[in-house]
Amino acid sequence: MLNSKQRSNLRSLAQNIEPITQVGKFGVNQSLIESLDLAIEKRELIKVTVLENSGLVPKQAGIEIATELGAEFVCATGRKLVFYRKSSNPKVEHIVF
Repeated sequence: MLNSKQRSNLRSLAQNIEPITQVGKFGVNQSLIESLDLAIEKRELIKVTVLENSGLVPKQAGIEIATELGAEFVCATGRKLVFYRKSSNPKVEHIVF
């Protein structure tokens, strides 16, 4: 569980990264979760866009994705979602709080 200071730090780091994928009309499916799992393992901090035609509420989609990934849902800013999970790979540069 992230405290408010850690969440704030992650939000500031996320401002400089581009979304890696989009949640579209197929919603949150297994292939999306698998691709996000690989990405978050390599980067620790990822950003995802929820398209308007998906019919999903961004915050609810963020909570669902975070649960599936075993990650922390950092924030939803408009239709952009930010997730964090510490990587188990020792070669990855870890985010220090």
